[in-house]
Amino acid sequence: MSETLGSVLARAARQHARAEAVVDGETRWSYAELDARVQAFDAALDELGLEQGDVVAVLAQNSAEHLVTWLAIPRSGRVLNDLNYRLAPAELEFILGDSGAKALVVDDGFLEVGQRLASTVDGIEHLIHAGAGPTPDGCSSFEALSTSGAARALESLDPDALAGIFYTGGTTGLPKGAMLSHRNLIQNAKHMLIALGYDESDTYIHAAPMFHLADGASLFGITWVGGKHVTQRAFTPASWLALVESERATRGMLVPTMVAMVLEEPSLAERDISSLRSVMYGASPMPTALLARAMQSIPCDWYQGYGMTEAAPLVSMLTAREHRAGIAGAGQVADRLRSSGRPIVGVEVEVRGPDGAPCAEGEPGEIYVRGANVMRGYWNRPAETAQALVDDGWYRTGDAAWMDADGYLYIVDRIKDMIISGGENVYSTEVENAIYRHEAVLECAVFGIPHPRLGEQVHAAVVTRAGAAVDADDLVEHCRGLIAGYKLPRSIEFLDALPKSGAGKILKRDLRAPFWQGHERQVS
Repeated sequence: MSETLGSVLARAARQHARAEAVVDGETRWSYAELDARVQAFDAALDELGLEQGDVVAVLAQNSAEHLVTWLAIPRSGRVLNDLNYRLAPAELEFILGDSGAKALVVDDGFLEVGQRLASTVDGIEHLIHAGAGPTPDGCSSFEALSTSGAARALESLDPDALAGIFYTGGTTGLPKGAMLSHRNLIQNAKHMLIALGYDESDTYIHAAPMFHLADGASLFGITWVGGKHVTQRAFTPASWLALVESERATRGMLVPTMVAMVLEEPSLAERDISSLRSVMYGASPMPTALLARAMQSIPCDWYQGYGMTEAAPLVSMLTAREHRAGIAGAGQVADRLRSSGRPIVGVEVEVRGPDGAPCAEGEPGEIYVRGANVMRGYWNRPAETAQALVDDGWYRTGDAAWMDADGYLYIVDRIKDMIISGGENVYSTEVENAIYRHEAVLECAVFGIPHPRLGEQVHAAVVTRAGAAVDADDLVEHCRGLIAGYKLPRSIEFLDALPKSGAGKILKRDLRAPFWQGHERQVS
């Protein structure tokens, strides 16, 4: 039988049946119990009349039930559409309609939203309640469906069959659904196993939202080897630290904003987190100053993963060894902490110029990616698929970077976020790294705003640490010795918080939008 997502849990259930598989508050399931629930829910979807290729959407916080949906929905050829619960109802309505979802799974936190969506979106035939309370009228009970259904034999599927539609955040225009096959997600699981070395002794905390592949990147890899899943319903730094201590967690994944929150958490010094073997970070660049603090305060192996939804998601990795060498070293070795590592085994990466030709060493261009992990295309978007997938399977990422002689990848910006000021290209990540090196800065985002003469000027939005005293002049002078004059922020605003996506990414589009009302931006 070909490797498909169903075979991942089947292997774990055979080899680790009695091992603890899932911890969610008071809920604790073995792999045998998890497999029984997954088979039952899979069979129940048959009974509801959902066939191969039908889309089942999920709107829920992290939970044991949410994990079951990931493992059960694609198992017999149905398609998972895990929804970003931070989107507005109108955005969720568009995604459900665009994907053609026939069923929607909701927990207690999103029951009312789910009921409204089920009544307004044509095509939704079943609303499945995965909450703790009584099953509301008009809903099916997830508990009943996942415990009373018959065992469902694993059937043979085409590895290239669609397993999930994962919608991008819609930073420009409407959200696009990246189509990921069983092969795509299986390949990513292998990449994670090779890069991080997960095994049956590992306990992984699902802290980032499960709807985002920053967390989903490890889900199948941990399952494949019989590791333990610990779900954190909603991230707070205090509860994350408490879970690491109480469950003796060994593995974690945090985006940089979450890392910053953990480092500011007063209980950090009191918690025993010595069980941690590694923390992977990704989804956005980690400022070097923040990384140094993190490695000192949380003394485990640190990895950086670079990727995107369209690549299922892992593309490159900066290893723990390279992190340790970078902190201890100088020159080129230290500079590599600013990189996103090298492409992982099984993935090809090229940096190309506007003409599509490969860039010279050190020359910025757009990252192109090819491998068995790269998506089939965008759901219902043939024109955008044709723009994104070119030259026999290469995916154009829209990320700007340069590559050194040893294959290390240095992300400098999103192509659309690059600032063109007075004819010079300014990459926001370089300016952000300089600002972050000021001890008063907690978070920052750099982007271009209109300027009558320069076209765009460099602008920074900054959040300072509690009690810190710093003004715009202080920050500019701090940066002056670190970056060229034309890259210095010409304006700085101080905010209480920065807007973030469900995965913890800072939303520059929201920060930038007020400045560009009535103006046409040339970089898109």
